[in-house]
Amino acid sequence: MGKTKHTGPIKLPHTPAPKLWASKVPFGLGKIKPKHIRETMKVVWNNKDNLNYAKNIITKGVCDGCALGVAGLYDQTLAGPHVCTTRLNVLRLNTMPAMKEEMVHADIDELRKYSSAELRELGRVPYPLIRRPGERKFSRIQWDEAMDLIAKKMKKLDPKNYGFFLTSRGITNESYYVAAKVARFLGTNNIDNASRICHSPSKTALKRSVGIGASSCNYKDWIGSDVIVFWGSVAANNQPVSTKYMYAAKRKGTKIICINPYREPSMEKYWIPSVGESALFGTKLADDFYQVNIGGDIAFMHGIMKHWFKMEEIKPGAAVDHKFVQEHVNGYKELKAKVQEQSWEEIEMSAGVSKGRIEELAELLANSKSGVFVWSLGLTMHTFASDNISQVANLALLRGFLGRENCGVMPIRGHSSVQGSGEMGADPFVLPGGDFEPKNIERMEKLWNFDIPKWQGDVLGVSLENCLLPDDHERKIKMYYLSGGNFLETMPDPTFVEKALSELEIRVHQDIIFNTSTLVDAKEAVIVLPAKTRYEQDGGGTSTSTERMVYFSPQIEGNKQIVEEARSEWKVYIDLAKRVKPEVAHLVDFKDGQAIRNEIAAANPNYDGVQHLKEQGDVFQWGGAWLCEDGICPTPDGKGNLIPVDIPDLNKVAGDFYVTTRRGKQFNSMVYSEYDPFNEADRYDVLMNAEDAKDLSISERESIVVYNQHGVFTGNARFVDIARGNLELHFPEGNFLLPKGVYEKLAKIPSYNVAVKVEKTERFNARKDMKYLEKRIDDLEMTAEG
Repeated sequence: MGKTKHTGPIKLPHTPAPKLWASKVPFGLGKIKPKHIRETMKVVWNNKDNLNYAKNIITKGVCDGCALGVAGLYDQTLAGPHVCTTRLNVLRLNTMPAMKEEMVHADIDELRKYSSAELRELGRVPYPLIRRPGERKFSRIQWDEAMDLIAKKMKKLDPKNYGFFLTSRGITNESYYVAAKVARFLGTNNIDNASRICHSPSKTALKRSVGIGASSCNYKDWIGSDVIVFWGSVAANNQPVSTKYMYAAKRKGTKIICINPYREPSMEKYWIPSVGESALFGTKLADDFYQVNIGGDIAFMHGIMKHWFKMEEIKPGAAVDHKFVQEHVNGYKELKAKVQEQSWEEIEMSAGVSKGRIEELAELLANSKSGVFVWSLGLTMHTFASDNISQVANLALLRGFLGRENCGVMPIRGHSSVQGSGEMGADPFVLPGGDFEPKNIERMEKLWNFDIPKWQGDVLGVSLENCLLPDDHERKIKMYYLSGGNFLETMPDPTFVEKALSELEIRVHQDIIFNTSTLVDAKEAVIVLPAKTRYEQDGGGTSTSTERMVYFSPQIEGNKQIVEEARSEWKVYIDLAKRVKPEVAHLVDFKDGQAIRNEIAAANPNYDGVQHLKEQGDVFQWGGAWLCEDGICPTPDGKGNLIPVDIPDLNKVAGDFYVTTRRGKQFNSMVYSEYDPFNEADRYDVLMNAEDAKDLSISERESIVVYNQHGVFTGNARFVDIARGNLELHFPEGNFLLPKGVYEKLAKIPSYNVAVKVEKTERFNARKDMKYLEKRIDDLEMTAEG
């Protein structure tokens, strides 16, 4: 545990700083930017039927948007109120009325014409529902009957034949914990959560590099640090309140560096609505952009270290903190040897950034006394993601940027309390308080007083593949119990996902709303259970932020549009356990949220303190202000490990583009606008470099086809400042191009980056009609000529 405690929020300066202004024109009139005031007014209008309750959620509840952890209007970083459009957009999920009966029981093919965004508009699931094969619509079912049906099925199945999944739509630590406990009680280790498809490699890599599974520092450490590097993270779009922290850091002279193939406009300048000066004149955020190739980060970091080792030869101590390395780090010689065997030619080729530019950043970092490295999905959604992140840890360890103020490694989380999912054990590789390994299993069996199954559970992607195994296969998933989530819009290869979901015998959707996956058939039954929101959870609940702050979010009364039949998620899990194993179900029974928190404190020693969170505003930070404080890591020998990694071979062929997915105006797969206010792109625009387009005789806004052996995407060319040879498509629209069954070797995150070809639509269609397509996919060079 850390020795130093977080010291609480600090104040922003009151004097203006014109040198940071993005524009002298008030409110950025005429500029491409979000119209925050207009959007806020729209949110007020959308919630007009439940305005008082909406106000109470915003002022009393812990944000169920990203994982910055704003409680009410306040956080632990900066004094003063914070609110952002992401939170305002998610608000309607909590205030809206139940769906109208005619929509709940509409013909299934009518409902299937709706997008997920349109289904969301219909309102909340009003009561338990069931749809069996051949039935044209959902029918109402009583809670008891629904739960008995699910329990009866579970009793018949081997526990290896069913699985649980929990998404991150405001689910609390209490629900994660009870789900993890109940799954093991029922005999299955097939339980996974939304972290699998965002930050699972961050945890895996940090564990092996420095022994931790979370951010080592706080947001407060940004303010006053010499440099913050954002790696594959568009925090301004995905965690908008973070722009306020960036503003505070800039006011103290911090340099902000962005490493991303696309020069994201929201990281360049931003109009921060809750800072008067910025709301008027905007703020220049990034000092520099390094437009690295998709998948080129490892080479880029090799280049930084290669230059550091050259600086060391000229003057020892010029780039490496030798005292820190000697006292706290293993593997220096091996890492140095690995880096030095890479040629600059290989590095530049893979990174897509020139030697001179890489050296420039290497010197900036070498001359910085403190630094924070922040990353997101741009580093994690690769087949070599753990290596990406261990390379970031290598940089931090060589400079000694760990375990002290204004320094650290930070995987910035996109969803409230997804950090808590693994810490509560809702993950096939972990149990509360540690990994799924003999010593921890034995410890948890003593606490829980029942045997935990010893076989290794499967991750989400593998479980979906296992839906299609032969009936007699011991791993065939026949029943899936889902708390939220829409795999049709979050997983690669939606066509395959739909087939997998429809092969299940029973599929349970415990959820607030319908989404497109709710409407897929199942062999015996699709059962929908109405869940309470975070703010309705009996007795309130807790959530864990990116910076390990555990916040109490109280139950908020006064919902005029309450769904009477909705139930707290943790209560449903306990009810299920009682029906499947009534004779021993007292072992997983909890009378209230307080009883769960008392047990969490014993199950995960880091969470000792959660039992004292009872009122609005209660918060504690597990691990103290900095993990690895004073350089001492929670590894077997107390030292960090430098990990030598290879530059990945992306097997690029002439004429190939590399594509990655990006978020627009959305929260996870929940899209709020067809249009991105930062770059005027719509959901089917293909973001590409104008020079690349010229080579293919493509003009702006022209219809083009992006294709590979997995799928075909038709969209419009949109020219942006992106590194050559790279494309960006919106997620989930671009997921048809992504391969199923390709996972990162350690954390098992699916790959969200892939090689593609690009052609004008008319040309592609003409060739397709001549049956050239199959031939061309084998003979990939053909499309290089235009």
